Amino acid sequence: MKHIKGLKIVITAGASGIGSHIAKVLSQADAKVIICDKDQEALDQFSKNNPEIISLMADISNEEEVLSAFDAVKDQFGEINALINNAGIAGPSSKLEDTNFNDWQNTLNVNLNGTFLSAKSAIPLLRSAGGGSIINMGSTSSFMGTPLRSSYSATKWGLIGLTKTWAMEYGKENIRINTICPSSVNGDRIDQVIDREAKYRNVTPEEIKAAYLSQTSMKSFIDAEEIAGMIVYLLSPLARKITGQMLVIDGHTENLSVIDIEDE
Repeated sequence: MKHIKGLKIVITAGASGIGSHIAKVLSQADAKVIICDKDQEALDQFSKNNPEIISLMADISNEEEVLSAFDAVKDQFGEINALINNAGIAGPSSKLEDTNFNDWQNTLNVNLNGTFLSAKSAIPLLRSAGGGSIINMGSTSSFMGTPLRSSYSATKWGLIGLTKTWAMEYGKENIRINTICPSSVNGDRIDQVIDREAKYRNVTPEEIKAAYLSQTSMKSFIDAEEIAGMIVYLLSPLARKITGQMLVIDGHTENLSVIDIEDE
């Protein structure tokens, strides 16, 4: 990973979960990393364990906080080589008629507005570096329907539109924009999604997990290290002509429906 050395990289929602794994992998490859997160407790713990990585407090759905965070990034780095738009929330698990509008709006605020605000602030810093990369975090819900996940699915499909549009707008400036689309990732977040869906469907979490695992040809979830590996590749010279793309890591998703559980 010699190509990572010295790169200046910003990661949103980097204090825990997938984001923290990405941050540590890139930092261990001698990149200069700044993470931002809205969870102060998680930031404090992350900073304690990873003092070489700069941590900033910011809610990426709040424009003022994003602008302030990127001002701090500019003060620290002057320019950046990459933005990893990792921040996102799962949203509610419910049918359309049972979905609360505030929950819907909150999902859009984080997953779409947050990506928009962060990317908008990053463009001038990428331009100063002579180009670079924006990597958005999509999902298999970026290209397939996902029952009980209207708000999440809408935002993840929306990311693909942003990715392709921004790739067209900034390709001439050597700024590449891509979206990684993982399936379910092992960890607390998918466990919480499974628990919510089980409660909504009035079945056990074990039944929902088994249904999720059956959705892919490889019958397994993926790990955060696989996402980090794809990011390392996208930041490499080998990916210098890859832009406007969905890069899927999913063990081949066959469907995202678990409706059969209700019919049994």
